[in-house]
Amino acid sequence: MTFSIVARAVDPGTGEPTWGVAVASKFLAVGSAVPAAVAGVGAIATQAEANVAYKGLALAHLDEGATAAVALERLLEEDERSDHRQVGIVDVDGNAVSHTGSSCFDWAGGRTGDGYAIQGNILTGPEVVEAMEAAWLASSPDEPLQHRLLAALAAGDEAGGDSRGRQSAALLVVREEAGYGGNDDIAADLRVDDHAAPITELKRLLDLSDFYLTASTEAEKVPVTPELEAELETYAAAQGATGFLAWVATENYEMRVAEDLAWIDRRILDIVRAPK
Repeated sequence: MTFSIVARAVDPGTGEPTWGVAVASKFLAVGSAVPAAVAGVGAIATQAEANVAYKGLALAHLDEGATAAVALERLLEEDERSDHRQVGIVDVDGNAVSHTGSSCFDWAGGRTGDGYAIQGNILTGPEVVEAMEAAWLASSPDEPLQHRLLAALAAGDEAGGDSRGRQSAALLVVREEAGYGGNDDIAADLRVDDHAAPITELKRLLDLSDFYLTASTEAEKVPVTPELEAELETYAAAQGATGFLAWVATENYEMRVAEDLAWIDRRILDIVRAPK
């Protein structure tokens, strides 16, 4: 009922290891059941007749030092219905495993390589996971993991995806201190629970997440001169705000403007200067 990719990569911006899962299915709110990941530990997708307990168990095994292969072996040997399960796991070092039980509905199977596990069931055919793998391998390591995962997911969908149709998709990516304000490890946590084109919608949400929840690069920063600051304050007053930084806060642009107004993201400046 589902196709997914689980992977580990190095974040091009920070040089830090990153783990993530992207998944889509003809199933309501697939993001609530399939993916789990912990920074510095690993990531897992549990699907087919999903045993959601696998998520906590696998991550606990990995946290205790087990490799992906050992964690998977422990999950399966403790589960009487392991032949109905499909699982992909990537550990802290990028070792990857994928399991497809013999009772999973056709087409079902998976592919693994250095740092990734791809798997799916009730698919139109093996071309789905093959397209996902090709897209993953063709993606640039210089791209953030969330974009590489989504590209692989989209490729699987374009190749046929879930044979029953489309309904939901999800993306979960973790890296130490990658979250909002650096106070947690969630680099991306997006879900489309019920939609006619869930992967397209997930892409739209990821673009919004990049804009609102990631920090500006040096190339995107425009220094704020006294003249520009006066322009910004005039704009904020016209919007009814008590000051430009107050306007920034109400619009949720904090990641795109310096706390001391030393710089402003060029895209925020474009919004300020957009024709009325």
